[in-house]
Amino acid sequence: MADFLLILPILLISVVAHEYAHAWTAYRQGDTTAYMLGRLTFNPVPHIDPFMSIIVPLGLWLISTAAGHPMTFGAAKPVPVNPRNYRHYRRGDILVSAAGIVMNALIAVLCAGVFVLLGLAGRAMPDAGWLVTLQQMAGIGISLNVLLAVFNLVPLPPLDGSHLFYHLLPAKLGAWYRAVGRYGFLVLMASLYLLPGAWNVLLWPVVQITTAAHTALGPYALSVMP
Repeated sequence: MADFLLILPILLISVVAHEYAHAWTAYRQGDTTAYMLGRLTFNPVPHIDPFMSIIVPLGLWLISTAAGHPMTFGAAKPVPVNPRNYRHYRRGDILVSAAGIVMNALIAVLCAGVFVLLGLAGRAMPDAGWLVTLQQMAGIGISLNVLLAVFNLVPLPPLDGSHLFYHLLPAKLGAWYRAVGRYGFLVLMASLYLLPGAWNVLLWPVVQITTAAHTALGPYALSVMP
């Protein structure tokens, strides 16, 4: 449970920043929907979904820990947008959809920089126990945000990748894809449960990127990396 308490604040910050990026980009593209509903903020309260932001992460952690492979995942409430308000529909939809993914990638890079700074500071201090904890959280931030970025790239509604993929399709096929998307959440949940092998393939880049990052950052670690 102590490890979960380290992960939860990083997860909440990451998913809130993801949704804020969507809201900010939509506002810049001419859609004020999220702004009018109070979602253009880093205040986590308007973004938190009790089920996806608290219950699901805790449940996944408890179940996976009991199975011997502790992990967790979660999400915030999707930011409401109205693409018809974008000044340029196609460009606006692509930019808004990609914004959350880019935000998570930037947070992962930021966490890597913080990890290095904490490592350097810890070696210059006689008692760096509290820096070890902060560095562990930075390491978790790298892994979680790489996972969030890659996961959201999957072209399956309601994930951000589905909006990006839609614009690569011919008009008729794109319309069908959007229509099927109304059942996307059910398909997503079913695929996570029934096709774990397929998801292992889709999320293969997560393992490669995080392994490379942890290898590069190893010399700066104050303890065993999470």
